[in-house]
Amino acid sequence: VGSKIRANLTKQGYHVIGSHSGVKLCRWTKAMLRGRGGCYKHTFYGIASHQCMEATPSLACANKCTFCWRHHTNPVGTHWRWKEDDFLTIVDGAITEHCRMIKAYRGTPGVTPEKVAEGMRPRHCALSLVGEPIMYPHINELVAELHRRHISSFLVTNGQFPDAIANLRDTVTQLYVSVDASNQVDLKRIDRPLFRDAWDRLKLSLSLLKEKRQRTVYRLTIVAGFNADDIEGYARLVRLGMPDLIEVKGVTYCGDSGGGEDSLSMKNVPYHADVRAFVEELCRLLNADHIDGNVPAYGLACEHVHSCCCLMARKDLYEVSEGRWRTWIDYDKFHSLVASGEPFEAVDYAAETPSWSTWGAPEEGFDPSMERVRKVRNHHPNPPDRHQPPLVEGQ
Repeated sequence: VGSKIRANLTKQGYHVIGSHSGVKLCRWTKAMLRGRGGCYKHTFYGIASHQCMEATPSLACANKCTFCWRHHTNPVGTHWRWKEDDFLTIVDGAITEHCRMIKAYRGTPGVTPEKVAEGMRPRHCALSLVGEPIMYPHINELVAELHRRHISSFLVTNGQFPDAIANLRDTVTQLYVSVDASNQVDLKRIDRPLFRDAWDRLKLSLSLLKEKRQRTVYRLTIVAGFNADDIEGYARLVRLGMPDLIEVKGVTYCGDSGGGEDSLSMKNVPYHADVRAFVEELCRLLNADHIDGNVPAYGLACEHVHSCCCLMARKDLYEVSEGRWRTWIDYDKFHSLVASGEPFEAVDYAAETPSWSTWGAPEEGFDPSMERVRKVRNHHPNPPDRHQPPLVEGQ
């Protein structure tokens, strides 16, 4: 990372580690420090958001996605060509910088000393901050070091490095592949990949998920006007990898993405009802395929309305009974299984999902043990009662 890129990332709140890694505090980490709710991964998988560290060992990426939060201030490339930092240096640096940011919230209204103390002990690492984490040549050693410190791993890849996926050890807590389009034309338009064979690379990456023993996830980001119409195409892609879980999330608008005529605006941001309808149709199509014996049956498991995000899960792996699921993770059990050195499967560390986080629950995926506050939004199609006091959710 050169001085100009480092300065741009630092201005955006990133703490650059060494020559190619970074860490940043997530807004949901701040929210849970204040007792104001957790992210969708808290709702879907039971992570403690205030103990989650968002980091990457590779700020570089092979895509320049139109919806990227980072506005393309990070480097790009199709292969590793940078000075290589030791994985211990990266893990130590990420934890040090993460804790430095947590400390800054001492004394903030609503933040208790107990929450700060818990936040100083990260127990989860979302390897998805910016760039392509799986490009880092020692990703296996880095993940193993996180687990040695009892920090779970949520590794996200854009599916452009299938060889790295094939070589990934089966001890990642949860492995994601971002599926940003259902066909080659849309992928080129929305992801703007550097690889000419990006579509073939994505399909091969998805196919490799079938061989993985850890929890596997398709991560769909819905951008209205770009990739939301060809639901049948997404169903065909599900047949390739048959993932444990499918996350579908509405895009978050972060300003002009520098895509010219393909730049995003608020009109490209779907409502939760739109995402819900998409998921219901995708589930219907997949279960029609299940009847034909092509894919396992999927069900509507969870939703987090504030994040405009829904979760589908394989019924054969995670459904307990009608309306009851086991999408949460027993993190202590996971680390015990890793330490044993014996082979294990994803279902071996599954835990029951609380009722408040399930599909259609009145809590809408918000943890009832926390303070829920709302904001009156003037652009809402059905504005709430203006006589109610204005409140802010998860800020």
